[in-house]
Amino acid sequence: MTIHITISTSLLGAENVLTDDPTLEKFSGDMTENDPCKPGVVAFASTVEQVQGVLRLANKHKVPVTPRVAGSNLGGISIPAPGGMLLDLTRMDRIVEVNIEDAYAVLEPGVGFGQLKKYLDDKGIAFTISYPLSPPEVSILCNCILDGLGNLSLKHGSMANWINGLEVVLPNGDLMRTGSMAAGKTWCSRPPFPDLTGLFVNWQGTTGIVTKLAVQLWPKRPLRKRFFTPAYDLASGISLMTELARTGCFDDIGCVFWSLGKLMFAGVRHFQRDPNEPELYVYVDICANTTLELSAKQAQMLNLVEEAAERGVVEEPIELDVFLKLAPDFAKMAEFPTRLDFLLDHPGGGLTWVGTYGPCSNWAKAAESGKKIMTDLGFTPYIVMRPMNGAHFAVLRFITIFDRKNPAEVQKVREMNRRLCLDALEHGFLAYKTPAWAVKLFEPHMDPNFLAVACKVRTLLDPNGIMNPRP
Repeated sequence: MTIHITISTSLLGAENVLTDDPTLEKFSGDMTENDPCKPGVVAFASTVEQVQGVLRLANKHKVPVTPRVAGSNLGGISIPAPGGMLLDLTRMDRIVEVNIEDAYAVLEPGVGFGQLKKYLDDKGIAFTISYPLSPPEVSILCNCILDGLGNLSLKHGSMANWINGLEVVLPNGDLMRTGSMAAGKTWCSRPPFPDLTGLFVNWQGTTGIVTKLAVQLWPKRPLRKRFFTPAYDLASGISLMTELARTGCFDDIGCVFWSLGKLMFAGVRHFQRDPNEPELYVYVDICANTTLELSAKQAQMLNLVEEAAERGVVEEPIELDVFLKLAPDFAKMAEFPTRLDFLLDHPGGGLTWVGTYGPCSNWAKAAESGKKIMTDLGFTPYIVMRPMNGAHFAVLRFITIFDRKNPAEVQKVREMNRRLCLDALEHGFLAYKTPAWAVKLFEPHMDPNFLAVACKVRTLLDPNGIMNPRP
């Protein structure tokens, strides 16, 4: 308790350091099947200097610290250590800089996708960022350092690739900057120095607390069309997505299973697919600067879809405007970011996933195998897939909603996710935003020297082991 009192009086103010049971309970868990764990204190930081001061004291007294922003990740990543400190960064929400000439923005952890979109729109700035299929309050910084994805990842890869540089508070309270800002005056690039940015990407907050992100922006094209193509079997849908992706013409390509479509419109969790209905829906976003460019890209898409349609495996594409007339409720999904109420707002309250990146060559096999695991255990297969970085690799994501108050169902979800993770690994697919339990599953399969070096790096940066320690 001494450390709590010290922090409250000297750094943050007593009103920003809370130890009451309702607050501790609120910050002890998330939506997933991972067990909650009550911290000893919840602290709210508003400045970089406060974060530095907190970590200096925590490091001195060996108090575990778990950083958190929206708390919306689906891997249990921000569940605190027992009796430790939950450091909330939502109040660090400044858009520090938007540099149009060099096409980047500098953001604090609390800046969400919705906030940045509103800022750009309100100021008439014709640039955009890659928006994930996530609620508007999700932290851009966290999505980048956890190597997430968005609706421009087909062209530009996972969002860690978008990072120009970081400002980081190390576990001992020291401040460092990576990328061009390590010696320069702007955040314009990640090269040419040794790429120490990687020390804080995919480490799940175990090597330091990132307090600023320099992230790339891209021109917002004035013309856009979105199409949906029903596909009647999984392999055909994946083949079509890969062919479309490798033309290099389109901004976003992905698909959702029939089950997610029905969940969005009907709100029903468990049901069977009618054999006569499509298994999945492939969507394509086409953006352009001119009507001529838009028409050419649309023609390229239609040629590939028509070839598949002649084989009887897909139907003709439906333009978004037409689709919305048939299904008006889908309007909420027409623009990103959007609140995923069909996943977030249900009586059971539980939401989890096994999200993976892997090779396009094994995409269909991995998806079929994972689908079988879900159905064999009695779960509806909510599956999302996307080609990434020009189809150099693929996303395969298995989503589950469940009743968090039902211990038997929670345990079954744990077992299913474990099986999904190991099965995906057999096909070369690796979990991203990796939960601690998944890391343990991967350890026997890792290159032993990679694992040894990773452990040495973490120990070097955090010798007292205070940063987001995992069970």
